[in-house]
Amino acid sequence: MEGSTDDGPLAVELDHIREIIQRASQHDIDGLRKCIDKYTFTECEPVDVQDPSTGFSPLHAAIQSCQSATISGRPPSEHGPEACHVGTVAGDPEEAACDTVRCLLENGAIWNQLDKHDETPGCIAYRLGLQKAYQLMVDAGVRAELLLNRLDGYEELKDDENDGTSEGDRPGDHLEEDAGVRSATESDISSSRYLSSTLSMNDMRLLDDENNGVMMSWESDIMLRSADAILWQSGLRVLNIGFGMGIIDSHIQAHANQPASHHIVEAHPDVLADMKTKEWDKRPGVVIHAGKWQDVLPDLVAQGELFDAIYFDTFAETYSQFRDFFSEHVIGLLSQNGRWSYFNGMGADRQISYDVYQKVVELDLFESGFDVEWTDLELPKLDKQWEGVRRKYWNVDHYRLPVCKFMN
Repeated sequence: MEGSTDDGPLAVELDHIREIIQRASQHDIDGLRKCIDKYTFTECEPVDVQDPSTGFSPLHAAIQSCQSATISGRPPSEHGPEACHVGTVAGDPEEAACDTVRCLLENGAIWNQLDKHDETPGCIAYRLGLQKAYQLMVDAGVRAELLLNRLDGYEELKDDENDGTSEGDRPGDHLEEDAGVRSATESDISSSRYLSSTLSMNDMRLLDDENNGVMMSWESDIMLRSADAILWQSGLRVLNIGFGMGIIDSHIQAHANQPASHHIVEAHPDVLADMKTKEWDKRPGVVIHAGKWQDVLPDLVAQGELFDAIYFDTFAETYSQFRDFFSEHVIGLLSQNGRWSYFNGMGADRQISYDVYQKVVELDLFESGFDVEWTDLELPKLDKQWEGVRRKYWNVDHYRLPVCKFMN
């Protein structure tokens, strides 16, 4: 590095970045710790530097260095971006990588940084079949998300006390801010923006005015299985939040276990108009509530309405809104022996985000007094389904169907 001082501070900083990436890829924990203590960078912490050519952070490099054919079953040339300065590691390379990953995480490394190929460190571990390393990254994501969710609540409290003065931005390792049950995947798509958009709809898909997929026909089997899961007997009082294309509502209406009543909450004016055209309001037992669930549900609670089966499927809402739904509203609406479920699309644009959210939801449900059972459903290949859609909102192989009940 002494030879780089004549090239200016940027060249020196680049040498330091390369040294950190190299030590991470060689699983040289002692050397890595020395670098963390010794070097400072203008835009990030030493554990979060990224190689300019690959975008690799130290976490990427530590995991990618386990790319040998004995682990992945494929030659390194098929593994995507190659790690920089990959060194020879004695012993079990995955165990060494895990030790290095732990060291980096303990020093505050961001778990979901993206490299130039749009992969997080956990994505690489998943692709290479490194189960221990992958689980470390999932656990890191869960810890970060739970902590940041709690900090969000604290900051909201501080904002109230300070007349709206912000306490600062979120740290950079939060999952997508709009990742509600049906993630819009783009952070600039808000609920209010969606509700004011003009929708295009047919038998195959429902799109907003920017061609974001709101709902698509390939979900029909998921909705059928969900209806089966919550309609365990006939004569139930059913509530569905979010009509969309009416997929699950059609399954409910056609189900062998016919409901006694079927309430539907829908906020989008285009969807409400389509429902009226199709005479949903004239079907026996169907009650349509026009408006946002945040406004409708408190009125239902005040009226003493109880439901035996509830389904929740909204678009372009945040996880905190979903958590508010089950922690504040379901408690007052679900009968003691009732069941409820939701479209589980949180973080479904990449496997690690999906796995992180399952654990986060499970912990938050437990805290709110609910048990949840998961059923894995295999999905068909969806590649052709995305033609004309702005971006995939589903990119994992299996759907995890949740069924929630009050704890005994």
